[in-house]
Amino acid sequence: MLKRMGALVAGVLALIGVLAAASAADYPSRPVMVVVGFPPAGPSDVLARIVTKKLSELLGQPFVVDNRPGAGGNIAGEVVAHAASDGYTLLMGNNSILATNASLYAKIDFDPVKDFAPISLIGTQANILVVNPQLPAKTLAELIALAKANPGKLNFASSGYGAAAHLAGELFKTEAHIDIVHVPYKGAAPALEDVITGQDQMMFATAASVLGFIQNEQLRPLAVTTLRRTAILPDIPTMDQAGLPGFEATTWHGLVAPAGTPKAIIETLNRATIEALKDPDVKQKLNALGVDITSDSPDEFAAYIKAEIPKWAAVVKASGAKLE
Repeated sequence: MLKRMGALVAGVLALIGVLAAASAADYPSRPVMVVVGFPPAGPSDVLARIVTKKLSELLGQPFVVDNRPGAGGNIAGEVVAHAASDGYTLLMGNNSILATNASLYAKIDFDPVKDFAPISLIGTQANILVVNPQLPAKTLAELIALAKANPGKLNFASSGYGAAAHLAGELFKTEAHIDIVHVPYKGAAPALEDVITGQDQMMFATAASVLGFIQNEQLRPLAVTTLRRTAILPDIPTMDQAGLPGFEATTWHGLVAPAGTPKAIIETLNRATIEALKDPDVKQKLNALGVDITSDSPDEFAAYIKAEIPKWAAVVKASGAKLE
């Protein structure tokens, strides 16, 4: 009896394996939903639509963007973490959902490492350290010296408490050993306005959001937060080159699937994503958003996510930032 049951179980498992393999071989055979944790027309949404349009062409099925904004992207993360592991529900993840939120929020209903199968990093958006042009600091070294000579007297604006711009400023405080005051705003636009008028002295902001102000000389760029110079502002040094070794605070985006998604499906999506990012039209559109394309393997993306979580956990702890 036990032998027969064992044989039956083995047979069922073998059948499941055959069906899974067949399913992976036919993938995708119906539309794929790509969940975005932010509102339509925002940077994450625009990026997702550029990439998914090309994936639809390459894989022969619609890749449909589903916006699920709220809780810094956590709502979208929860939707995908608890979806079926069949490759038909994906997440356009970013540094908030897959790295910083784990430390920022008191409770999230998913584990950014255990609950997702990474597909590929898509790209990074450099943050630019910009200052009011009237500030007597024309280099990063001069800004640090000015802050050290005036502890607690210089402000850095951000697009919100716990946002990437805030945490970049906190990392800057720690790495440069300076005392500057955080001033949070409800979005990047009002924060930048107060830096331009001189209410605040500096801000970390995405390249695309400050390019026009830099060109109009309303803001002075001092450094970019990527380890390599960004294509959108190639003449601006990195924070590393300007005197803070290893400093990196980027906004990054990448595709993940629910954990347990068959390896063959992950590999299909990885190959298609890499091919999509090589397309000249896709490259041009992403570069216009200030995105430096950085495709990689699933294992490389997994390692990147794992490295980002403790890095930002230390910054969040030092800042005292907490969100409900």
